[in-house]
Amino acid sequence: MKRLRIYTLVLLTGLINSCANGQGPSLPTEPIQQPEITESLEVKVLSYNVHHCNPPSKPGLIDVDGIAKVILNSKADLIGLQEIDVNNERSGVHLNQAEKLAELTGMKFYFSKGIDYKGGTYGTAILSKYPISEMETVHLPEETGTERRTLSVVTVELPEEVQVRFGNTHLDFTSDTNALAQAEAITTYFEEEKLPIILVGDFNVEASSKTMAHLDKTFDRTCEQGCPNTIPVVNPRKAIDFILYSEGLGIQSLFHEVIQEHYSSDHLPVLAKLKF
Repeated sequence: MKRLRIYTLVLLTGLINSCANGQGPSLPTEPIQQPEITESLEVKVLSYNVHHCNPPSKPGLIDVDGIAKVILNSKADLIGLQEIDVNNERSGVHLNQAEKLAELTGMKFYFSKGIDYKGGTYGTAILSKYPISEMETVHLPEETGTERRTLSVVTVELPEEVQVRFGNTHLDFTSDTNALAQAEAITTYFEEEKLPIILVGDFNVEASSKTMAHLDKTFDRTCEQGCPNTIPVVNPRKAIDFILYSEGLGIQSLFHEVIQEHYSSDHLPVLAKLKF
């Protein structure tokens, strides 16, 4: 009992001294929260004008499997395709090229009709390894006598709960002024967009054109300078196929490559890797 009284006295004395010194009794502290470290998200993007799946060296042949092979070999996650036939006489009234390519690659798809053609339709398509939603086809300006062109847009649900708006287009090749008007319509469409944007396509103009200069005000290109040529497939003379992305929204281009695939189309496919 005497020892207990002594221990109690010592404890009280310590508390009194602490208070006299303006210090309270020591309390357990909360563990310091370390910032969570996460890896960056990388996405491969492909833009490919597929010439309605007709190898130029074999007129009349439709080789959807050949285009699917190019897509699979690229290991791309998001793909924009131009010149897609759907249920028309040129490629087959029972062949939906967008749907068939999605089946062969195991991807989701969205087809955007440009025009009615030979009993069916003709336009562009988006393929995605990831879920897509909010699909939309935007008609672009057209001068009298020119072919209707579109911007197709989807929302893609990437890993880590990252969302991105993915756009695909094929601008007019007959008129520089019309191509510029179409580019202006595209930037206007995306003016209020809050999500990151990736825009791909056959822009039918070269990197130094007024059309690309206009797009450069809103987007960065995966090839800043000296973009490798994409057409024709043998001894290509100019680059008209590009991959663009939002400025200032945390996207970085890791590489830009023109794939040397000379059989399946009259354009070379363009591949880029983006980091979020």
